[in-house]
Order: sequence, then structure tokens, then C-alpha cells
Amino acid sequence: MKLILCVEDERSVLENNRKAFADAGYGVLTAETLAQARQRLSEQTPDGIVLDIMLPDGLGLELLTELREQGSKIPVILLTAWDKPYDVARGLRAGANDYLSKPFDYEVLLARVEAMFRNVEQMPDVIEKGNLTLQMTSMIALQDGVDMLLTQKEFALLLLFARNEGKTLSTEYIYEQVWGHSMNEDPNAVKLQVSRLRTKTEGSGYAILAVRGTGYRFEVRPATKIRKL
Repeated sequence: MKLILCVEDERSVLENNRKAFADAGYGVLTAETLAQARQRLSEQTPDGIVLDIMLPDGLGLELLTELREQGSKIPVILLTAWDKPYDVARGLRAGANDYLSKPFDYEVLLARVEAMFRNVEQMPDVIEKGNLTLQMTSMIALQDGVDMLLTQKEFALLLLFARNEGKTLSTEYIYEQVWGHSMNEDPNAVKLQVSRLRTKTEGSGYAILAVRGTGYRFEVRPATKIRKL
């Protein structure tokens, strides 16, 4: 049985959430404040969190950020009345797996939770590409067993390339996946991150190739042939 932590300050909504998840066969923990949520998390580790943004003692985004900075990969769905594109992007950039605006239909909420768990289960704990090892839980990348000391965005970029080996990814798609919103602020950001990642992956056996006018492709670097004299 999967365990869900519901964090919601409106008691009627919290009770409806609890009942919906319990009826669907989930174990349920509840919290009405950030303080209560932190206490629940110190006592048990849920399989997923349904998190309201506006809480009496702060924003749910604060808790989400704390979890991600601690390396926690617990999937999180944000529930909120904030529904403007900026707010959605803000939640996704903070590390949310999904976002559902209030008011919502409980069948949709349950379907989103089911999809969230399926996506998490399909993600392996470790991805290996040549002498590169990406550890999903800790968000650490190793080359020949040595920590590459990647930043959060560098890790996200390398993960995106590793999961799409041999595919040409557009610059816009890369930006949306790594930054969590459309590329309308810094068109050179992808180029800069790719350049840094290239330097850190030297000797990995993989190359990040620029595809003129399109984007980038991650592929095995052909071995250099030594010409005999």
C-alpha cells in the first residue's frame, strides 16, 4: 500500500482528499501546516505528497525546496488556487512533479497521482552510460566512480541527454525541460550549460554535438584512430 501525505489547511478539502485516497486504497497522512508536515516527514517517509501552496505558516514551495535540496525524490503534486503560467512554472522549477489548480475533480486528482507513481516507478535508480553513472536518488553523477560535482541544472541536462541518447533535441525543448518554462528570458543559457557540461564530461566516451540550426545530440564519441607511420 502506498502512503500519501496530504498537506492542506482547509479542513473540508483535507478531509475530502483523505477520504478519496483512502477509498482508492492508499494509506494517508494529513497535515494542516508546514510545521505539521515537517513533523510527519520526520516520523515516516511517504511515497508521495499532495501539497497545498498557501498554508498558515508559509508556502508549500518552501517545503518542496527543502526536500529537493536534501536530495529527496519523493514525488509531489501541488494543489493551489494559483493558476497563472508563472505560478505553474514556479512550482515546476521548485521540483514539483505535477500541478493541479483548485477547484479540481477528484477523479482527475486520483488519475494524476496514479500517473505520477507510474512515472516514478519507470525511472531507474541508476543510469549508466559508458563510464558515466547517474544516481537518481542523490542526484549525483560519477565518471569512473568519481563525483563530477555537477550543479543541479548540469545534472538535469546530463540526465535529459542520457535518456535521449542519439536524438537531436531542440534548444527550446532542452530549456523547457531543464529550466521548467519556455525559453523567453536567456536564449544563451542552454549554450552556456552545454559548454560547461562538455568540459566536465571530457573522457567519458560521449560527445554533446551541436546540430546547426536545431539543437544538440548526445552520442558515443568515436574512438580516435592512431595513424601508423
